[in-house]
Amino acid sequence: MAVFKKPASLAEVTTSYCPGCPHGIIHRIVGECIDELGIEGKTIGIAPVGCAVMAYNFFNCDFIQAPHGRAPAVATGVKRSLPDHVVFSYQGDGDLAAIGTAETVHSATRGENITVIFVNNAIYGMTGGQMAPTSLPGQITQTTPYGRDVKIAGYPIKVCEMLSTLDGVQYAERVSVDCVKNAIQAKKAIKKAFQNQIDGKGFSIVEGVSGGPTSWGLGPVAALQWSRDNMRAYYPLGVYKDRDTEDKTND
Repeated sequence: MAVFKKPASLAEVTTSYCPGCPHGIIHRIVGECIDELGIEGKTIGIAPVGCAVMAYNFFNCDFIQAPHGRAPAVATGVKRSLPDHVVFSYQGDGDLAAIGTAETVHSATRGENITVIFVNNAIYGMTGGQMAPTSLPGQITQTTPYGRDVKIAGYPIKVCEMLSTLDGVQYAERVSVDCVKNAIQAKKAIKKAFQNQIDGKGFSIVEGVSGGPTSWGLGPVAALQWSRDNMRAYYPLGVYKDRDTEDKTND
């Protein structure tokens, strides 16, 4: 009989995330995948600058703290130095889609055999709620009190859609953890991304559409609903690239 328990890959600590933040759910899913794949002893995580800046305290595997936006570059160096290890970066939208855009795009187009976990809450959560590259058109933030004006700030970056055009990308999927059904799919996606790396298939990214209750000025339940009502239209869930499926279709 299966017993529901904390993954062994997660540390016995209290996280620093805001109440209702989905980071904790995504951490649990990552921990479960590491446990089930039996890779804890050879897994190295790369922590970002952002809400997950202290992720190295939350997992029982080795971690490296990367400068802001540089996690894919650090992950590339680690993976090339230790090719038998499983290397993943865990990044928010301010880290990955702003200052780290170049590192993300170039590691992806090179087909680096790493796994990227990307949490998109459409705002700079840790630093006070400023507009992020993924903030929605019209979204109110600390730096867009009248809503994001695309004529001034441009349009939000759709990371999975953009990266799916690159030949070096093996797998790109956008998921959510706002309900049990979606959390189960998110786990399948993250586990597949890790397995792709184990099998040497190349670059995989899983984007999690998240919520930012504190920075959005909403309670946890209202934040989840706001994400469903607003973010899903601009960031639809689904698989944007899977070369395994493409190869079968072409056979």
